[in-house]
Amino acid sequence: MIELTILPAASLRTTTRRLPPWLKRPLPAGDVFSRTRRIVAESGVATVCQEARCPNLTECWSKRHATFMILGDKCTRRCHYCAVSTARPEPPAADEPHRLAHAVAELGLSHVVITAVARDDQKDEGAGHFARCVEEIHRLCPDTTVEVLPADFHARRECIQNLCDARPDIYNHNLEMVERLTPQFRPQGKYRRSLEVLRLVKQIAPHIMTKSGLMAGLGETRDELLQSFADLRAVDCDVLTVGQYLQPSDQHAPVARYYEPAEFDELAAIANQMGFVSVAAGPFVRSSYNAEDVFVESRRRLEGSAEC
Repeated sequence: MIELTILPAASLRTTTRRLPPWLKRPLPAGDVFSRTRRIVAESGVATVCQEARCPNLTECWSKRHATFMILGDKCTRRCHYCAVSTARPEPPAADEPHRLAHAVAELGLSHVVITAVARDDQKDEGAGHFARCVEEIHRLCPDTTVEVLPADFHARRECIQNLCDARPDIYNHNLEMVERLTPQFRPQGKYRRSLEVLRLVKQIAPHIMTKSGLMAGLGETRDELLQSFADLRAVDCDVLTVGQYLQPSDQHAPVARYYEPAEFDELAAIANQMGFVSVAAGPFVRSSYNAEDVFVESRRRLEGSAEC
């Protein structure tokens, strides 16, 4: 799976970098890719695939997989690893939930991931709009499972409750990186606050599966990664993803080092031993990469353990 090199932000200057061989793959295309691109464009809803310059875009779109990004394409926060633009956003579009649900229906998605920019400018930080998007997908596509990937809502219980009440099938909130590096690369985020989000989801709606992701390659140590795994298990996080950080442009944080595929395999084995229901780790793994496969496998394992 390859997240495409469609470069949406002309202001981001990128030079050609020498990547290790395991990070080089051909770019698939074809009729399915073209149709996905058309449907996404016609919906008028942003995708994190494009805005975050995901390296897996072409592969995923060639499979009719797309991760929609609601509440606009401008974020109120500035993280030094993220390619999404930071600026004053427009008010949320009232018709976005319908346009989103219509695109999900036209793509025929059986599982959809919805993420969003941080909307610290909104009284409820966009939680109500997010919930309406989930509810509209449930209404128009009742057989589609929904995975949400929101910002932290400053761990406000009422915001998290609002989104949980919309009945997502899986609530994903990324820890992103180890605790020591969070202030440096994610100055408006807080490591412990993100853990609190996941704890609150389990407290409010124990039946909702929780998920979180980490990037490797920003300068963390192996022990710090393992501590983050343990911190996530301490708040009953069910699913873990670990992937290689790739620098979106020269203006973003540089890669400290590239992990080899075998190192990701080792991390996955350790995480599985810690008790995660499911772990996806690899150079191209992202929160939404193969999200349906990860969800289905996780649900199967949870159902199997409940029967024992």
